[in-house]
Amino acid sequence: MAIRPLARRELSIDTAALARFLIGKIVVRELPEGIVSGRIVETEAYVVGDAAGHGYRGMTQRNRSLFLEPGHAYVYVAYGISNMLNVSSGNAGTGTGVLIRALEPLEGIGIMQQNRGTERLRDLTRGPGRLAAALRIDRSLDGLDLCRKGPLWLAHDDHEPGKIGKSIRIGITKDADRLLRFYLRGSPFVSGTKALNV
Repeated sequence: MAIRPLARRELSIDTAALARFLIGKIVVRELPEGIVSGRIVETEAYVVGDAAGHGYRGMTQRNRSLFLEPGHAYVYVAYGISNMLNVSSGNAGTGTGVLIRALEPLEGIGIMQQNRGTERLRDLTRGPGRLAAALRIDRSLDGLDLCRKGPLWLAHDDHEPGKIGKSIRIGITKDADRLLRFYLRGSPFVSGTKALNV
């Protein structure tokens, strides 16, 4: 599989457009024991003025990576348990981003299975906490430039994704009715209920 890093100029500064664009792209994680990767099948956009977004109340020490130019990793811990991988979007200083919610496993499946403690392929990277565990993504990667090869980066190949659906986002209470979740229709690796994935 010939893959290339995503160039920053390819990334839309419109957060919803970027969330849709990232469907079909690849997250690559370079680990000591080998490369693991997965194709993005589900994202959520957190846009300007979005009460559910981490940048809504301004920049803090914790969320400063969200305010970088597009294409940087913003990794945070949800509920004190699960790491979440986000891609910064918008112009520098904006504080918007895209949550990577699910991947279709591609490379290093055995490593992912060991990291997750399960052999069930469908469950390895279905959901943001699971995918971060499978790829061993944690706060040490926060702020990393995802547009260049390194421990964690975004890539693309000649693959054309199928039909992309959109729905409300999952697990939020503020601005919960906005259609800012994008997913690959028919993918068994997408998270959420069947009602959200029609």
